[in-house]
Amino acid sequence: MTKPSSLAALGVTTLVTGADEFIAERTIGAVRRAVQTADADADMSDLSASELGPGAFAEITSPSLFASMRCVVVHTLEDLPDDAVEPLLAYVAAPAPDVALVLHHTSGVKGKAFLDKLRKAGVVEVKAAPLKKWELAEWVVAEVRGHGAKIDDRAARALVDAIGEDIRGLAGAAEQLAADCAGDPITDSVVRRYFGGRAEVKGFAVADAAINGKTGDAFEQLRWAFANGVDPVLITSAVAGGLRGVARYLAATRGIAEADLAREVGVPAWKLKSLSAQSRGWALAVLPRQSRTPLRPTPM
Repeated sequence: MTKPSSLAALGVTTLVTGADEFIAERTIGAVRRAVQTADADADMSDLSASELGPGAFAEITSPSLFASMRCVVVHTLEDLPDDAVEPLLAYVAAPAPDVALVLHHTSGVKGKAFLDKLRKAGVVEVKAAPLKKWELAEWVVAEVRGHGAKIDDRAARALVDAIGEDIRGLAGAAEQLAADCAGDPITDSVVRRYFGGRAEVKGFAVADAAINGKTGDAFEQLRWAFANGVDPVLITSAVAGGLRGVARYLAATRGIAEADLAREVGVPAWKLKSLSAQSRGWALAVLPRQSRTPLRPTPM
């Protein structure tokens, strides 16, 4: 996430939508820090939308006798009282130049029409919806880029396999790698060096080598995994998942746009290149009286 400057935060209403606590907390914290950078004595207010009557809202957004700037954070926007809707919309359309207002709508359809009105009134929206698993690697790439470093798609996928779907954990790992690599590209070998003890990474490594036909590498990774007590279920699951991806790619329609192909295969667009390379050593075998098309390796 890009850190807002004081000029980008003040006189602006930031709308955070979604239930992901980490993204929401980080967005709110970034706005607060931006305001405090501009004025160390800035007034900081936190309240629930249910407390926000017309009078209360006018009070917290008006000039303070003790601070030149204000940061106001309103949580659970879906609970905003009806009589506060119009005052809030009017404020968003003409915000105070020395106030940074953050509104957080956690989730659900409650207040959806109001959100649409806020967007039209001119809020800056930050989405904090939980990411789907296939979106995580792309998120890692952007996160690392935000720290001024570079990570390739394969390494990002290895990091997700290592850390799991915990955004907070992925963010911490991305920051650590970016700081330690000191401008050098972050590759999958770097990720494995840092997180090679994770069972998930070893499962990924075994599967990747096996599907790519690198038998020696696959057995070497497998021996390491067993020596370190990795559950065989994690390895077979990784191999099965990799083979399903190759099978879907081989069975997909050819000659269509990359975005359409990615949707048909069920993977992000960046993964198509990897599947294309892996599929060169495989073919679909159609067996009689069976609807499924199992994979078989093609002669090398």
